[in-house]
Amino acid sequence: MTKLTHFDAAGQAAMVDVTAKAETERSATARGAVYLSAPAFALVAEGRIGKGDVLAVARLAGIMAAKKTSDLIPLCHPLMLTSVKLDLSLNDDLKAVEIVATCRLKGQTGVEMEALTAVSVAALTVYDMVKAADKTMRISDIRLVEKSGGKSGHFQAA
Repeated sequence: MTKLTHFDAAGQAAMVDVTAKAETERSATARGAVYLSAPAFALVAEGRIGKGDVLAVARLAGIMAAKKTSDLIPLCHPLMLTSVKLDLSLNDDLKAVEIVATCRLKGQTGVEMEALTAVSVAALTVYDMVKAADKTMRISDIRLVEKSGGKSGHFQAA
């Protein structure tokens, strides 16, 4: 069984000590989606949501969230991200806003949580901006799809 790293010998929650870890280039990509009703999807696609450009605002919110991950997740290290990229696209077949976030840095710990936080907050921002038009929205499928760097190496979801 894999040993959980965020607990000390006494079983108490603890931030992992990364002092001795080597700096490596690290990257993580996460994705998720917000599923909308057809009428709400049309409003987003046509730019007719009264609060503004849904995709642009959600992109900025996701970038800001990635930079604030250590303020939101108690045991995350504050990181000097070198890149945060968010792509939001409209999937007409699924009536969904699809969100992909990639975070990068050169450091001693990974950026999976930053990528996941970016997707989560971008999705919540879409929800917030569209909620007046659609109470049935569903945020779903948030997951890590790829990571590289560090001792554990490369991971890619099936």
